[in-house]
Amino acid sequence: MSLTAAARRTRRPGLARWAFYGFSVFACAWLATQLYYFAQIAVWNVVNPQSTAFMRSDAWRLSNERGGRADASIQHTWVPYEQISRNLKRAIIASEDARFVSNNGYETDAILQAWEKNKSRGRIVAGGSTITQQLARNLFLSRDKSYLRKGQELIITWMLETLMDKQRIFEIYLNSVEWGDGVYGAQAAAQHYYRTSAAKLTAWQAARLAVMLPRPRYFDEHRNAPWLSQRAAVIARRMGVAELPQ
Repeated sequence: MSLTAAARRTRRPGLARWAFYGFSVFACAWLATQLYYFAQIAVWNVVNPQSTAFMRSDAWRLSNERGGRADASIQHTWVPYEQISRNLKRAIIASEDARFVSNNGYETDAILQAWEKNKSRGRIVAGGSTITQQLARNLFLSRDKSYLRKGQELIITWMLETLMDKQRIFEIYLNSVEWGDGVYGAQAAAQHYYRTSAAKLTAWQAARLAVMLPRPRYFDEHRNAPWLSQRAAVIARRMGVAELPQ
């Protein structure tokens, strides 16, 4: 046997051990992250989240962009589920996830449709996300679009649906969803756009807020966009049949 062949044989076990070690470290880190998410969600069953990944990211961005200005921090005030207008609850379900009460946190058809749309565009432009999936992303993940992030989003969605009832999921969603540049939650949105409280939103105001959700920063700057009013009229007609979680 040549010296070169012998060297290769002695080198292979070492490389295999390092590969196994690297995989083990990665697997342990991934598992620890999932356990953290699971534990955090369990705590949020009884404790209201003080912030989300999106909020923290925006707070850092606004602080850097606006320095010491009065609007350099995010707008967010938690309000209990009962103090949020039923108009807004119905409008969001009608606009974002009509089967929220009955689904398991995801809609297979919507995901497949998003997949086909992304393939046709050659990039990720749609996600087919339910309310629970949106909440999973807002709580823990980033705005980056990738299939890896989508996979993690689905895992967190399963955790939310396993550990929480629908009303608690919806309550946290209503208090944490982004509604404009640095505007988070129903109470901040009601004050930002209509100078009122989340409890007093009218059906028309609620419909307009609901249709802003896919592009909140854009519609914060383009409040008179024709599409906004047209879509709000459609949602206003659907609100009456929207089923709320009990």
